[in-house]
Amino acid sequence: MRVAMATDAGHPGRTNEDFAGAVPCGLVLVDGAGGITGAQEVCHHGIAWYATRLGGALLGALAQERSLRDVLAEGIERVTDQHRDTCDVAHPISPFAAVAMLRFSGDGVEHLVLGDAVAVVGRAGGEPLVAHDPREVVIARAFEERLKDVPEGGDEYRRLLMELRSRRNSPGGFWVAKDDPAVVAEAVTGACPAHDVTGAALLSNGASRLVDTFGLTDWPGLLRLLETAGPAEVIARVRAAEARGGVATDDATIICRA
Repeated sequence: MRVAMATDAGHPGRTNEDFAGAVPCGLVLVDGAGGITGAQEVCHHGIAWYATRLGGALLGALAQERSLRDVLAEGIERVTDQHRDTCDVAHPISPFAAVAMLRFSGDGVEHLVLGDAVAVVGRAGGEPLVAHDPREVVIARAFEERLKDVPEGGDEYRRLLMELRSRRNSPGGFWVAKDDPAVVAEAVTGACPAHDVTGAALLSNGASRLVDTFGLTDWPGLLRLLETAGPAEVIARVRAAEARGGVATDDATIICRA
């Protein structure tokens, strides 16, 4: 087994809020995301703390013979319990995260995606399996249009961000890891026969934009690039595309296995 990983903070002077890790039986990526101004009054631990604690809990449980949904549900509950008494864990601007997992067993490769992270599994017999959930992207883009001409930091800007966050973990909205383990019912899951798998990767949405935002390659091309040049090169190409297009950067993380 060969595992490679690269990560790059999207905001100079701010902590990288992504987490990625590997154990012999699998990979985990957690893309932490937070609230708006005042979030530190809701949860003093912060987004990176949440992502790291959740990612560690998931890695530690991957080898257990339980479904990936159950692994994630227990992880969410465990981390929530760690700050339930000190923070307002249910508040709309408390930390949350997208999650992607891969588990390799003797005869299968299982995946789970919750939120806007991406899992890509290369297959010898055809196109890669790409697991992602477009609901957050669709909803967020509609709000981006509404925010475009609103001064950042003002009351209207904060109101719109709060409205967006109210769509999280609610019917008709999008689903992420936060304080309620029941959200795992909304995760995208599946499996491939192990003998057909040629490689696999997990990407935060800051890294997957090479394909799904900029269209500079497709998913088979991404897997080839990861194999030949590595994840750091993928992220470098994302940063170059962002600079050319004047696109705001985001934390970008990739972990892959060949």
